[in-house]
Amino acid sequence: METRPYVSWEKMNAFLIDAFKGYGVPEEDAKICADVLLESDRRGIESHGCNRFKPIYIDRIVKGTLLPKTEMEILKETPTTVLMDAHNGMGMVASYHMMKKLIEKAKTYGMAGGAITNSTHYGIAGYWATMASKEGMVGITGTNARPSIAPTFGVENMMGTNPLTFALPTDEEFPFCIDCATSIVQRGKIEYYARIGKDTPAGMVVAHDGSTVTDSKEILKMLVDGTAALAPLGGGPGDEMCGYKGYGYAAVVEILSAALAGGNFMKALTGVSPEGKPQMYGLGHFFFVVNPEAFAGEDVFRRTAGDICRALRASEKAPGYDRIYTAGEKEYLVWLERKDKGVPVSEAVQKEILEVRDKLGLPYKFEEFE
Repeated sequence: METRPYVSWEKMNAFLIDAFKGYGVPEEDAKICADVLLESDRRGIESHGCNRFKPIYIDRIVKGTLLPKTEMEILKETPTTVLMDAHNGMGMVASYHMMKKLIEKAKTYGMAGGAITNSTHYGIAGYWATMASKEGMVGITGTNARPSIAPTFGVENMMGTNPLTFALPTDEEFPFCIDCATSIVQRGKIEYYARIGKDTPAGMVVAHDGSTVTDSKEILKMLVDGTAALAPLGGGPGDEMCGYKGYGYAAVVEILSAALAGGNFMKALTGVSPEGKPQMYGLGHFFFVVNPEAFAGEDVFRRTAGDICRALRASEKAPGYDRIYTAGEKEYLVWLERKDKGVPVSEAVQKEILEVRDKLGLPYKFEEFE
């Protein structure tokens, strides 16, 4: 049963916008950033919601590894493609404008693809893919990130958690949306575990000596100093559980994120210079939009996708289980449960909200937890 206090969506949205503005983010950009973070909490993906507001965005702005004003530059554009330089601004802002352009191109030409270089953390990948599904189109995206995943048979963290994300429109109330890391657990979930004092389940993180590590706070330190790595989907360090599949998909995302944009990759994305000083992350993202109207049609696509999902959910259940889900369904159910309650806020995030509020002198009262 949920015991954390809830803050209304309206209040949290207004606070996040004003907080971002207080650190130099233009108002229209702040609205985008706030919505991306809150969408994570609407879907129950708390590792990327308000939980990351201060440590991933505000703290990086203060540190100088994230620029609050996003100076986007179109480096190359064709009728169906866009290459953008985010110039180390807000990755969420650059991605929003990228997807808007690609959706319009796909309406005309059937497909469109884009890549962004010199970017920063762009929030949940599913937000960008879902922008397309809301328009009746297929959205595909991925991003590289700070090194976390070790290759199969290895223990050195080489690639980011590198989500490969799809959102497909259906004839149901929610799209089919698969948004997950190519590691067993994403770095953000370990950060969340550390903040609530929970161990990371065994087998998800491997130390340099091949042993498993479970202390979440210690794992975060070890990931930074390179003495531990996340296991790819399937597990590691060996290939007994077919971890080479997750490793392979992580490599696909790393290559597309860097090579399409001609950007940085792997060890160049640590946010730390060779001299040990903070530096820009220089992440890369890629995006593709497919318009079903260029194929059998949107109605056919929606109906077929819905029929497939319904057939999967209606299939025979394993003993002891009474329900099968399809991707995006659990997130939709979380939204139904939270839409009238608001955002559940953990004790650690409460402290960060009050800290930012007081530092900026913002006129917000959080009677829910003060």
